[in-house]
Amino acid sequence: MRLFIALLPDEDFKNALVRTQDAFRRAGVCGNYAERENLHVTLAFIGEYNDPDTVLDAVKAARPAPFLLSADGIGSFGGAWWAGIRPTDALTAYAARLRRALAAALIPYDKKKFSPHVTLIRRPDRERIPPVAPPLAACEVAGVSLMRSDRGKNGMVYTEIGYVK
Repeated sequence: MRLFIALLPDEDFKNALVRTQDAFRRAGVCGNYAERENLHVTLAFIGEYNDPDTVLDAVKAARPAPFLLSADGIGSFGGAWWAGIRPTDALTAYAARLRRALAAALIPYDKKKFSPHVTLIRRPDRERIPPVAPPLAACEVAGVSLMRSDRGKNGMVYTEIGYVK
């Protein structure tokens, strides 16, 4: 199964992200818009791995603690437009602890530099981001989710298969 570890924003935060997506639509931007239920911050992408219990043990070992998640601008990379997440000391430290716990448990993960964001649109039909107000949102995150990713009829379907508080 295809796995990743994520932070799931609360409903108000998601509303702000969806308003930003709607502003892109009003600006005439076409592309593959992330579904509301798929909006998340990836802490670690694991990929194909068939032992979710071991992953959940590593998440527990990293000791998640509540911290503030705040939107921080809009940007792009790799054919995607995203809402940035302010890289606070607490968020950065937790992501580092989590990745060390995954490595200690010999769980493979994508070792790209942690760049906190929420993907809003994949493959937009233009290179330049139109002048759209970034989302104004913040929420406290109390736990971390282990997610499964499956290809559905209309795109990716993300399912929470574990939560650690």
